[in-house]
Amino acid sequence: MKIVIPGGTGQVGTVLRRALTTAGHDVVVLTRHPAQAGDVRWDGRRPGPWTQEIDGSDAVINLAGRSVSCRYTEANLREMMDSRVESARAVGEAIAAARRPPHVWLQMSTATIYAHRYDAPNDERTGIIGGSEAGVPGYWAFSVDIARRWEQAQQEAATPDTRKVALRSAMVMSPDRGGVFDVLLRLARLGLGGPVAGGAQYISWIHDHDFVRAVEFLIDRQDLTGAVNLAAPGPLPQRAFMRTLRRAWGMPIGLPATKWMAETGAFALRSDTELLLKSRRVVPGRLTESGFAFHYEQWHHAAPDLVRRVRRR
Repeated sequence: MKIVIPGGTGQVGTVLRRALTTAGHDVVVLTRHPAQAGDVRWDGRRPGPWTQEIDGSDAVINLAGRSVSCRYTEANLREMMDSRVESARAVGEAIAAARRPPHVWLQMSTATIYAHRYDAPNDERTGIIGGSEAGVPGYWAFSVDIARRWEQAQQEAATPDTRKVALRSAMVMSPDRGGVFDVLLRLARLGLGGPVAGGAQYISWIHDHDFVRAVEFLIDRQDLTGAVNLAAPGPLPQRAFMRTLRRAWGMPIGLPATKWMAETGAFALRSDTELLLKSRRVVPGRLTESGFAFHYEQWHHAAPDLVRRVRRR
């Protein structure tokens, strides 16, 4: 198959490109800064010569969007919103204008669209969309609004011959440098991977191999459309998540951090505490109902595998 990946130069794009290329697919990455074979320049804002790559392709996996690992300034929040919505609209226009449109358009979204909660997991059918929870910072609603409008841009695209799926993805855990697992493991190795603000907030995650397999599953399954959660069935509280990661590495110590310490650390890392403190308890309802079998359902199986691969690297 020919698979086009707009915005495919980040961690998730690197994971997909590597796996899909190894599987024998023709992978084209749309990027603002082409750097390797198979890269095609685009601006992520409007149709251009890059649209010829989509015409005649089999699948499009749009990952474009500014990284959320940044300070939540007004300018950064606006760029996070615009880069996602405008790129989704541009992809939709390219598919709509194609003489031979792709069979499927997988549009990246995020598990952050769901409410901050501890009481029950969020699946696609019964999950609560966030933005109006009590007792959380008001600006957290902006992340939910970004996700809503990201998905809306795909829904509104006039692409009747192309099946559309929104990937509500949890954090993708891979051993690659610069990814979220790399950051968390670094904290654990330094003995800093203890509970943050008590550690009761849930972490939803997915092993990189299962993420790739889920994407391939969704490309093949012609009956699945709309929002699909890409998350392992076993979300767990942050304190248990980091304890398991420390055990996998062999670090017995995990110093706790209070909320104000987390705020200080986030400031130093030029990030935001929402990434640390929001409870994302998300489960893969539609995937499991459709027969998808995870290789890594629980974190105590996934963490040792990822640690082994880091050590091999």
